[in-house]
Amino acid sequence: MHRKPKILVVGSFVMDVIATTERVPASGQTVYGKSFHMAPGGKGANQALQCARLGADVTMMGCVGDDLFGQHLLETPRKSGVDVSHVVVRPGISSGVGHVTLEVTDHTAQNRIVVIRGANAALTLEDVAWIRDTIHTYDMVLLQLEIPLEVNRAVAGWAHAAGVPVMLNPAPATDLDEHLLQSVTYMIPNEQEASVETGLPLRTEGGALRQEDLEAIAAKLCSYGVEHVIITLGGHGSAVVKADGIQYIPIVQMPHVADPTAAGDSYVGALAVGLTTGLSLESAMAFASHTAAITVSRMGAMPSLPTLEEVLLLLRDRECRTVPLSCLEALR
Repeated sequence: MHRKPKILVVGSFVMDVIATTERVPASGQTVYGKSFHMAPGGKGANQALQCARLGADVTMMGCVGDDLFGQHLLETPRKSGVDVSHVVVRPGISSGVGHVTLEVTDHTAQNRIVVIRGANAALTLEDVAWIRDTIHTYDMVLLQLEIPLEVNRAVAGWAHAAGVPVMLNPAPATDLDEHLLQSVTYMIPNEQEASVETGLPLRTEGGALRQEDLEAIAAKLCSYGVEHVIITLGGHGSAVVKADGIQYIPIVQMPHVADPTAAGDSYVGALAVGLTTGLSLESAMAFASHTAAITVSRMGAMPSLPTLEEVLLLLRDRECRTVPLSCLEALR
């Protein structure tokens, strides 16, 4: 491919309000926090921004409120080159907000997130109707589950009919819709989402994931008819389900984990860019792992998402031979 990949993201905008603490309070308990800050995010917007920072030509579709949060949520992706001209600004509705409690220790951080969908829940089929006639011009469509299901179902159906691959990040976890899945090319849940969506456990044994649990979950996800299932596994890396078994892509270790909030979105965005640039699935997963590793080493959702040059530098520094850097030259 000699042009930059063209990616459409239909999804959410969420302003994250983040409190960091050394200890999460128990029920009825109050503890002192270490710091507070706000950062623009939302699964859809994060993935769109990551795609753009890696060099793709990105259009983002979603809905924000006519408030200060809405203005700020559009400003950050716009500055990175994301086309937000189609985003609906809905009067009288608040923008989406994510309440993030970040438990920070010397070497790691764990997050707990409550999302108030706000304007994201107000996106309608009429709002996205323009996509039907333009869907064929994109190389891939990215979807998540923070907007109404009927919108995702319609966009996925239009893309599938036009032969455009659809990547679904089924988050937050919910009952999976068979009509939606019939149009999905790549499904990328994390380990918790994969367990919830299949109703099957994913346990650890001796510090490692139980292979038989992962195989059972993978088999059930594949039975829904999705062409490719990739499961992100946190500290265990990621795995792709193949006909001859499960292939693991190891995690890329960083000296310090600051905030894992947008790690999954960073991975999904990078995977989409890698695939639409011509990388094999395994190479794209390695590219995504290096991208997400940089993300978790920094604070905030959108502010932590790396640029192409930063990822290329890490790939060279770690002497990664599974990602052919020549394929990424078209993204510069």
